[in-house]
Amino acid sequence: MAAESIDQKLLQLENNLKSLINSQQKEKEAKDQLLQKNNQLQAEVEALKAQLSDFQNQDKIAKIVSSTTVEKEESAELKLKLNEYIKEIDRCISHLS
Repeated sequence: MAAESIDQKLLQLENNLKSLINSQQKEKEAKDQLLQKNNQLQAEVEALKAQLSDFQNQDKIAKIVSSTTVEKEESAELKLKLNEYIKEIDRCISHLS
């Protein structure tokens, strides 16, 4: 009777251990998925920040060009040159990063 009780307790303990191991594995997989999603979202945030910075630069250029008192053709040419300069500066910064 005591041997049966010990065998039953051992079986129950073994089942509990298997259950805990399965639970731990599922939690690890869920954690890995969340970390992957987090990394993806962080990359997306960085891309959006870069886009925002570009838009802010374009807005600054537009304000500079509109505030100058030059002919319409000269204004468009100045805006294009400024855009080219900023793109080149952005390329240089990205290479440095």
